Order: sequence, then structure tokens, then C-alpha cells
Amino acid sequence: MKNFLSVTILFFILFGITFMKAQTAKPNWIEGLTQKLTQQLIQKYGETQKLKIEKGVTQVAEFWRESDGSQKDFEDFVTANYAGDPDTHNQLFERFEYLLEQTDGHFNKLNLDYRRQADLELGPILPVDEIFAGYDPSAHINDDFFQNKIAFVVLLNFPLTTLEDRLSKGESWMRKDWAETRLAHRFAKRIPAEVNLAIGEASAKSAAYIAGYNVWMHHVLNEKGERLFPEKMRLLSHWNLRDELKANYPLEKVGLEKQRIIQKVMERIVTQTIPEIVIDNPAVDWNPFTNEVKISSIKDYTENQKAGKSFSEKAEPNTRYQMLLDDFKASKQADPYSPTAKTMIERKFNENREIPEVRVKEILESVLTSPLVKETALLIEKRLGRPLEPFDIWYNGFKPKSKYSEADLDKIVEKKYPTPQAYQKDIPNLLIKLGFTKEKAKFLASNIEVDPARGSGHAWGAGMRSEKAHLRTRVDKSGMNYKGYNIAIHEMGHNVEQTFSLNSIDHFMLQGVPNTAFTEAFAFLFQSRDLALLGLQSEDENAEALHALQDFWAVYEIAGVSLVDIEAWHWMYEHPDANAEQLKEAVLTISKNIWNKFYTPVFKIKDVVLLGIYSHMIDSFLYLPDYPLGHIISFQIDEHIKQTGNLGKEFERMATFGSVSPDVWMKHATGSPVSEKFLLDAAKKALEKIKN
Repeated sequence: MKNFLSVTILFFILFGITFMKAQTAKPNWIEGLTQKLTQQLIQKYGETQKLKIEKGVTQVAEFWRESDGSQKDFEDFVTANYAGDPDTHNQLFERFEYLLEQTDGHFNKLNLDYRRQADLELGPILPVDEIFAGYDPSAHINDDFFQNKIAFVVLLNFPLTTLEDRLSKGESWMRKDWAETRLAHRFAKRIPAEVNLAIGEASAKSAAYIAGYNVWMHHVLNEKGERLFPEKMRLLSHWNLRDELKANYPLEKVGLEKQRIIQKVMERIVTQTIPEIVIDNPAVDWNPFTNEVKISSIKDYTENQKAGKSFSEKAEPNTRYQMLLDDFKASKQADPYSPTAKTMIERKFNENREIPEVRVKEILESVLTSPLVKETALLIEKRLGRPLEPFDIWYNGFKPKSKYSEADLDKIVEKKYPTPQAYQKDIPNLLIKLGFTKEKAKFLASNIEVDPARGSGHAWGAGMRSEKAHLRTRVDKSGMNYKGYNIAIHEMGHNVEQTFSLNSIDHFMLQGVPNTAFTEAFAFLFQSRDLALLGLQSEDENAEALHALQDFWAVYEIAGVSLVDIEAWHWMYEHPDANAEQLKEAVLTISKNIWNKFYTPVFKIKDVVLLGIYSHMIDSFLYLPDYPLGHIISFQIDEHIKQTGNLGKEFERMATFGSVSPDVWMKHATGSPVSEKFLLDAAKKALEKIKN
């Protein structure tokens, strides 16, 4: 009887799998019917539409499954929905533009609302908040649009293009050609809703993990067991740790010791030798050099802050790498449903960035291997009065002379912005200072809402013209500190781009910019002017040269980090069955290898793992290459703006060109395709000026 039941269960499982495969398989009759319908439509609409008809019918056939209907259903659908008349075609496009804006916008608002408690500093997070944050209400939409045939209407009437098409022909396309291309590519993949949900859940889980990864620095001790950091200093990894490291350059001896402590903390996080109990826990003291943990005698936290963990010295159990592995496994589920970009890596480079991976790596390595790196390093050593240490990849001393320390800036900002609402109120003034007209500043400010972030902060676009973009930054009870302000200015750059590229664009399907690196570029434009917006602009005659060197060194640092991110994803694809321990060892090896290749010749130190510290690698799905590209693009844009002398006007002109391909966009914006040449040339001139 037991064997009979087992066989019966196995039969039903196999039957279910066979049934599902039959439902999702391409019908065997579809090829012959495709040819027949193509000829019928050509006879009806003429030879001038031959290529368009062939493309459209073939695209529908490519995605049609048994579950979508019979031969008659397929024939009736194609015959009824092909828009051969130009007026009908235009009306069809207009319908989609309007309705997809409503669809995207309302789902975007739902996502914001569902993530509100998890993302914002609004009190404790309940288990249900994490469930809501992990739920993507739009996960079913593409699946639904294939089932109800809306997606097939698009595929029948608007052609899909390859990256090669967009790169080679895009410059000659009209605006509507680009808009129709973007419409078609919404349905270039038929990913099941359960796969989209799995990706959303993995993303929310890793994002929550990163958002809570704080280190209480007053409880982090030096090698002698002394406290060097102030009370209540709670730093998020990696952003705040890195920024605190940067802030300590002016403090000389004590600053150097604090930087070495932060480096050791970072190394413990990357190697997962950090005791789990010290993560976001001010109730214990930790010596990262000896890795000793003990109950703290100092209480500098409130009762509602997380402190009461059961005491243990056990290391974090590779949670960092399990999160990355879960992201990979969730993303990989989409691979079989993405015929034009069969891996997450291809989707990121060919579809999201529209810059081939090979070219991105060439750009990054061009910076990493530039002889200007060693010249800049020698200059840094001279300015520091010591040999470089690994954490000096974050050196930020190329700043115009200023009488203001980080502590001074904290006081200035805290007084100016005690609450998120104070920053909100000041947005129009900040925008006017940046060069926007009073009218534009008012328009932009009315479309941006400021929220108190639980994590380091981010920008979230509106999705439709009737909603607002959201600027999220961290604001402590004492007010916004300089780090939070610097991030807020960065995010405001995102929000201004998001507002222009949605509200002032000619086609909704072209909203946005070519890729994330471009929106990062706009954010960097604002961020680099943060001191000027506080009225603290330096009159240092070398200010422009110092800015160029700071950008160059920042790209040198993040370029290596980006290569680690890229290689980690390649490794996961090559080892799909790896566990978290194996992934950790792989990332450590990759980090060391890239360090040894591009940084050891400069730093004279081998096998450093710091390139693996970035939190983006854990929760942002191969996002990191957008940062160096963003710096490079930002510098190219900034150089153009300096020549025109009007940031506000040029920002608007560029941001309203929309999401065409990167080189087409950049030629419109600056007259040249995307290139690291502008940054390298400026760094070379800057070195000559500073040395002289």
C-alpha cells in the first residue's frame, strides 16, 4: 500500500510537471500559421509594411504559449490587432503611454506605502512590516498583460531591438522611434509573477539586513582598549563607516588611529569574523583587533534601541554572503524567460546600462592603470607625510582650504536643519543658489517630499505626474548632521532629474535618463556643491584642480570595487550550487586579486580585502559599476556646464532628453560620447597645477 501511494504521488507530480510544460510550451502549429498570417497582412497593407509585419507577427509567435489560445485564437488576435493604418497606430501608442503611466505610477505609490515603515524612521519595525516591504504589488502585471493579450498587442505593433541596433542606428531615430522602442522592451521578457515576487522578496530581505547593519563606535575600542569615538555614534556599514573615516583626515594622529580602527571593523565585516552580537548593539564593547567582546559598563542608548541580545562571542554566520547568494538565486530564476539577455549580468549591462560589459570594464581599467594614479598617490603621501595605508583609497583631502572642521559643519547643519521639514522648506532656496530660476525652483520643490530615512538615504521617483518624488535622508534627534546633509544634497540631484525627466518630457515612455549612472551623475553635480550651498565656498585658487583630483581618486577607488562586484556575479554563475561559505571565500579571493593587480603597485601592500566592503554588493544587484560611470559622466557634464556657465538651464535641457541610449544622450548633452578622457585630461592638468 505504501509503495502504491508513493507511485501514485509520483505519477501526479510528473503529470503536473508535464501539464505545466505543455501549457508554457510553444505550439507546434505556430510556425506555419505565422507565415500564412504574415502574407495575408502584407497583401492587405502593402509591401511597404512587409518588414514591420514580419517582425510583429514573429514576435507574437515567439511568446505565444498553448495556454494563450488555439490556432483560431492566434489568427483572430493577429488579424484584429495589427494596426496597419498610421492613424490607428498613433492612437494605439498614445493609449499605451497614458495607461502605462497610470499603471506604473499607482504601483509605485503602493510600493512606497508598503515600504514606509521599513524604510523610514517611524518607530519599531513589526514582522508584518517586513512582509509588506517584501511584497511587490506589481509583480503580476507583466504576467497579467500576457494573459489578457495586452503585451501581445505591443509585440505585434512595435518592434523589439537589439543592443547593437540601438547603438548603431539610435542616433538617426526620431523621438517617437525611441519611445516606441522603450514601449516594446517592456515586454521583451515573459517572467512569471512568482519569479518577480521571489526577486522582490530577496531584494527586500537583503535591503532590510543592510539598513540595520550599524556599529556603535563609542563601544569600539582601540588596541589598548580605549574609546576614541564619541558617545551615541552609530554608523551604518559601509556608508557611514567610510564617511567617518574620511572625516578623520584633518585630525592627524588621533584621526589616523581612528581610521585604522574603522579599517579593522570593515575587514571583520568582509571576512565575517565580526561577532554577531556587536551589530547594532550598544550594550557591548568590542576590540576589533583582538575580537574580544564584553558587556559594556557605559549605557548611552535609550530603552527602545536594540541592545538586549543574549551574550555570545560567535561570529556572524556568513549572513552577508547568504544575502548575496539569495539575491543571485532569485535573479537567476528570470534567466529562462529572458531570451535577449540570458543572465542577470547581461540584463544589467545590455538592457539597464545599454553599455556593453566589455566597454565598461575597459573604461574602469583605463582609470585603474593610468600613470596618473601613481602621481596622485605620491602627492597624497606628501600631503599626509606618511606612506599610504589601504584605507587611503578613501582619501578626500583634495579639498579647498577651509576653516571648518567636520564638527563645525555638523553644528552648522544641525542648526539649519533640525528636522526633515526644515530641509523641505529650504529646497527652493537651495535650487536658486544652484542656478535654477525662482519659478523652476518652486516647481521642482513642489514635486519633492522629504522623509526621515531609517538607512543612509535614497531618492524615489514619482512614477506618474500626479505624484511627488521622495527625498530620504537620515536625521537624528539632534538634527541633520553634515553627512546626512551631504547625502540629502546628492538625493536632491536625483529628485530634480526625476522630476524634470517625468514632468517635462515629451513622451512618458522616454521618462528618466539612459541608465542609473546618469542619474548618479546628476546627483554628483549637486553633491559637489554642498559647501557652496551652505555659503562656505572656498576662494582657494586651486579649488577646481583639487576637485578634479578628488573625482579622479574617487573613480580609482570605486572602479576596483565595481570589478569585484562584476567578478562576484560571474563567479556565482560559474558556481550556481555554491554555499555562503564558498561564496565568501570567492569574494575574498576576488577582492585580493583585484587589489593586488591595481592597488598593490601603488600602496605596496598585498592581499587587502577592503574592496569587498560595499553594502551595494549585497542588496543592489550588480549596481556598483554605475558609481564610477556616474562620476565619469558627471565630470563630462560638469565640464560642459562650466563652459556654458548655467547649471540650472543646462540641467533641465539634459534631463528632459529622456532615456535614449547613453552615447546619443551624451552627444546631445555635451557634443561627445561617454568617455573617461575628460576626467583623465582634467586630472593631468590638475596635477601639473598643484605640483607647480
